[in-house]
Amino acid sequence: MELHPRMNQRWLLTTRPHGQARESDFTWDEGPVEALAEGEVLVRTVHLSLDPTNRVWMNEAESYLPAIALGGVMRGGGIGVVEESRNPRFAPGDLAAGLLGWQRYSVSDGRGLSKVTPMPVPFTAYLSALGHIGLTAYFGLLDIGKPKAGETLVVSAGAGAVGSLVGQIGKIKGCRVVGIAGSEDKCRWMRDDLDFDAVINYRIENLQEALRRHAPEGIDIYFDNVGGRILEVAIDHLAMRARIVACGMISQYNNPDPHGPANLGRLITKRARIEGFLCTDYSGRALEAFTDIVQWMQTGKLHYRVDVIDGLKNAPRALDRLFDGSNTGKLLVRVSDEPAAAVIPTVSSGFLN
Repeated sequence: MELHPRMNQRWLLTTRPHGQARESDFTWDEGPVEALAEGEVLVRTVHLSLDPTNRVWMNEAESYLPAIALGGVMRGGGIGVVEESRNPRFAPGDLAAGLLGWQRYSVSDGRGLSKVTPMPVPFTAYLSALGHIGLTAYFGLLDIGKPKAGETLVVSAGAGAVGSLVGQIGKIKGCRVVGIAGSEDKCRWMRDDLDFDAVINYRIENLQEALRRHAPEGIDIYFDNVGGRILEVAIDHLAMRARIVACGMISQYNNPDPHGPANLGRLITKRARIEGFLCTDYSGRALEAFTDIVQWMQTGKLHYRVDVIDGLKNAPRALDRLFDGSNTGKLLVRVSDEPAAAVIPTVSSGFLN
């Protein structure tokens, strides 16, 4: 007997934004979910992840994924619960993560969809420290930055989802950590709660002078989340054989006239290296990262923070929080209720929600 169709709610991308994305670039759509074909699985989204790359995907130009087709569901990562399955890899009740899109229900043939192993962690951790954010911070710093005890690590967007984890992992590895952010509240969090050695509010401090003061021997590792002017200034302060981890360039995603550093010649004189990466490069090594991250969380060495917005209808406006500096930590949209079996209480003071 065929089940009564569920009603889906979703955001479609109907205009390519110029500069900052606006709610008018999207169209709200509602309609029944079609019956599953053989091999398909139906997932109810619980949490939607909002990331700077959402803005990149909206452009006409292809990035590391094809551009979103106009009229198509807005792309976005998320975690949800399998409601129905005609795919042998998934059973009703399983937790699943992937590019679920900005919608309440998604139908998939299983490709790109991962089964999530329940762990004794808050549900929000699956899209933060124990999700793509954790993989990005862990492998970006350890595999590309290659930190050594005593080195100076500078992290831009240091109070962001990735940057806050990078700084803490740097401390665990014995680095001197300097975090850059754009508000006093964020700087206070990095300094007082995350134990960064120094913080810089780039909105009110002279960045050149601040880096000269806090990295007098030069920057050994610069973990870049913002690009633009801050990257350019950081390059001025590189130590010999420095490593720049190119993770993101959020300052440029809404910029119709992107600004690139004009001082790349210093990479030659400092024998420095800059390397970009995607967390998906390390999918096969996820267990390696999560084993360490869980242990650090349980011993109170690693904390994370989430900024949760209620309601799928608020997703377009919530996306602005990534670019106007108003969010701290990982930005999520709560689309539906967490499954009762997956609501696990915090097990350690190492969790910061």
